[in-house]
Amino acid sequence: MDDGSKKSLPRGIRNHNPGNIKLGTAWDGLSDEQDDDVFCQFKTPVWGIRALMKILLTYRFTHKITTIEKIINRWAPPIENDTDNYIKYVCAATSKAKDEELANSIEDYLPIVNAIIRMENGQNDYTNDIIVEGMYLAWEGYPTNEKEKEKHS
Repeated sequence: MDDGSKKSLPRGIRNHNPGNIKLGTAWDGLSDEQDDDVFCQFKTPVWGIRALMKILLTYRFTHKITTIEKIINRWAPPIENDTDNYIKYVCAATSKAKDEELANSIEDYLPIVNAIIRMENGQNDYTNDIIVEGMYLAWEGYPTNEKEKEKHS
């Protein structure tokens, strides 16, 4: 890909940071060069997706945030975003109610990650295989089924 076509891609895609995660955390998989003044740049999309999912897992296990409404209110606060529209978009994309409790599962989180990527970038060119790879890297060290979840609650 030449520089011209790369520049036409959304910033999050160019940065391999499809969640548009801001600078400030020493994430695994960050690019050696960070020339974006606001957002992290990752070596590959898998690392950016991993960071996105790590944040969602922190919401779940540290802050007990387990609904789309609460996730998006924290992810895209009203001070910076049209949060109500973002919530409606994710709910429509996932066929879930905004206050529906989410299971700690690929079935519940994959559509949310896909929706966040589309909302943040206006597109999602990643295959589910790439997204799932990043998600599973994030899940390392976290419980991934309901029995284990209960032990950590």
